[in-house]
Amino acid sequence: MDGTKNFIQTDAAINPGNSGGALVDTSGNLVGINSAIVSPSGGSLRIGFAIPVSMARQVMDQIIKTGHVARGWLGVEIQDITPEFAVYLKLKRPGDAVVTSVVRGSPADNGGLQPGDVVLGLGGNPVDDTATLISETAKLSPGQRMELEVLRKGKALRLSVIAGTRPASSVRK
Repeated sequence: MDGTKNFIQTDAAINPGNSGGALVDTSGNLVGINSAIVSPSGGSLRIGFAIPVSMARQVMDQIIKTGHVARGWLGVEIQDITPEFAVYLKLKRPGDAVVTSVVRGSPADNGGLQPGDVVLGLGGNPVDDTATLISETAKLSPGQRMELEVLRKGKALRLSVIAGTRPASSVRK
């Protein structure tokens, strides 16, 4: 999965400790919030990443409204479909996301998603890869219904799943 898909890549200097600073355009408009640098040695290689302002605004609005951020959760493990895997599954193209496992009792489990299902679409929009499925699911509010288009053993299905909230992970001491 491409972990940088939802970030803006910039060559603006973002040094260690500058995360959270504003990324602005030449007119002074906020474009993003600096969040990461490529730094194998601890110094900046002048490749940085910023959270787009639209995403930061969604988080801010949710915190103001509810006091916390709640994102939709399916309860699946997924992987991108490689060209070789696409041939094996007899798909027309690589991409999409294949479900590798389903958390028991999760929204995906309750909605009928199964390991081996290929997720082709969410809410009428194509799912090009795992990053798309994760980010589009996260945009949903817990309790919101989502329509998934899946391919199961060569047959197209439409599943209705209600987004959940990721359970708190238990930390053992």
